[in-house]
Amino acid sequence: MKDSANHTVLKTNALSIGYRSKNNESIIASNITIQLGKGELIGLVGANGIGKSTLLRTLTKVQPSISGEIFIGNRPIEDHSSIQLAKALSLVLTEYGFSKNLTVYELIALGRHPYTNWIGTLSQNDKNIIEKVIGQTGIENLKEKKCYELSDGQLQKVMIARALAQDTQLIILDEPTTHLDMYHKAYILNLLKKLASDTGKTILFSSHEIDLAIQLCDKLIVMTEAQVISGTPKEHISKGSFNNLFPKDLIVFDVDSGSFKVKK
Repeated sequence: MKDSANHTVLKTNALSIGYRSKNNESIIASNITIQLGKGELIGLVGANGIGKSTLLRTLTKVQPSISGEIFIGNRPIEDHSSIQLAKALSLVLTEYGFSKNLTVYELIALGRHPYTNWIGTLSQNDKNIIEKVIGQTGIENLKEKKCYELSDGQLQKVMIARALAQDTQLIILDEPTTHLDMYHKAYILNLLKKLASDTGKTILFSSHEIDLAIQLCDKLIVMTEAQVISGTPKEHISKGSFNNLFPKDLIVFDVDSGSFKVKK
């Protein structure tokens, strides 16, 4: 793990997540204590329906926690206004909430909205940042294209560029490799690894690509029905964290190879 990880960007203390209605409270996971360091790539992994998206929505203040604490830097998340939070973290969701008639450049420019004036005029600094992130994500040849012209892999790179343009210390992505083939899954996760290393930004993503996450991530947050635990891939392997992710009738984790195997 990097020395820079000693700089905590986000942490939780005894966090419980779930849903609360007028007459009912449903807890999905509890006693979540995690710490994300500067420049780390962190994968959030677990079975379908275990609560990964709920955890990400809670960490980004999209939905309230049941109990416990979340800190961005040293400040409780509830002390951040909307604009302060937009300057502290950027969020890339699986479902895109924008018009695909926008050009790639226009979409990336939306990431500068926390910093522009009330009519959204881009300063020269804004334009410089947009050009920089276009270069960092390798999409120079796409910037004049309409978003509806892009493949899923190209659009995901554009969404990452938009998050970079927002210039936050923390970037959170919900399932960034959904709908991608094996090559592009590896490409996107390797790009995130490079960006975390090159920019010093902290990048947290949820994924079903556990084998890739084990190879590329500085840290993994593993969600099971029993607990949520954080550590390096090696720590998780030594503790047996992956052994209970899935029913053992079909898939088992092979410690020697550090990957999942299908039972024959």
